Amino acid sequence: MESYRTVKQETSAEFIEKRSKFIGYIKPVQTEEEAIAFIQSIKSKHWDATHNVYAYSLREGQTRRYSDDGEPQGTAGIPTLDVLQKADITDAVVVVTRYFGGILLGGGGLVRAYSHAASLAVEASGVLYMRQCLLAELICDYTQYGKIASLIPECVGVIDDTVFEDTVHIKFHMAHEDFQAFEKRLADTTCGAVKAVVTGKGKILGKDVVIAVMGADFMMGLAIPILFYFL
Repeated sequence: MESYRTVKQETSAEFIEKRSKFIGYIKPVQTEEEAIAFIQSIKSKHWDATHNVYAYSLREGQTRRYSDDGEPQGTAGIPTLDVLQKADITDAVVVVTRYFGGILLGGGGLVRAYSHAASLAVEASGVLYMRQCLLAELICDYTQYGKIASLIPECVGVIDDTVFEDTVHIKFHMAHEDFQAFEKRLADTTCGAVKAVVTGKGKILGKDVVIAVMGADFMMGLAIPILFYFL
């Protein structure tokens, strides 16, 4: 499975533009059914809103969808989707709710407002760089354990389980591209006495990423803490 970027969590952010209230909602999803269900939940929550504009991007089938929901064509749905695409974010859905405040924003104003709402939602959620990991394990003695337990996270791996018996049995996962460097450092640290054995694949590692979220006349830098996710 290829690496990709997605959002960290379901959240929202809002702002006021010329008395119109814009609320940007965002959620990580993996299927079109999940995206549609989220859109419907926001529409039900804000049944009295003037507009509930949405956009989503999925790895599944390379699906991209958007709706202006009654706003002038091209002023709402596309700018919302553009925020996801320019940040290279997928498996995510955004809904921007608008309560009209009585002042027309014009075409350019609408583009900027919907872009800004979507960008604020992305910022509030955070962005993760997802990579497939290798599952691995090793056996060491107690004199080696301290150094190895420190080495694994230094190489951006995560210890999943440790069993202390006559020897120490460590299970961990690590991104494929980091594993070769880890093996070399492990050999140097233990003088070749300890080797890691790959047992499978399937876990997904989310690494910190700094990106520029760009909308119309808007750019935001995001720095996200390191997090690890599993499938």
